[in-house]
Amino acid sequence: MGFIKLFNYRIKEHFTIMDIKLAQLASMFVLIIFIKLIPDIISLNYWVYVVGVIIFAIRPIYVMFIKK
Repeated sequence: MGFIKLFNYRIKEHFTIMDIKLAQLASMFVLIIFIKLIPDIISLNYWVYVVGVIIFAIRPIYVMFIKK
């Protein structure tokens, strides 16, 4: 079993929506730590954030709404 298949299986079988939301909150707090450690991140042009959102949202949007 491949690495990605193993984690997909474990997430589907053992995670609830609460676990996924807790992981999202944990990643948000890691981002806050990065911002505190590297304050220059905040001073980037807002287009950098827009492009980042688009790049990282492509796959979830595709899987949720387009993929059959």
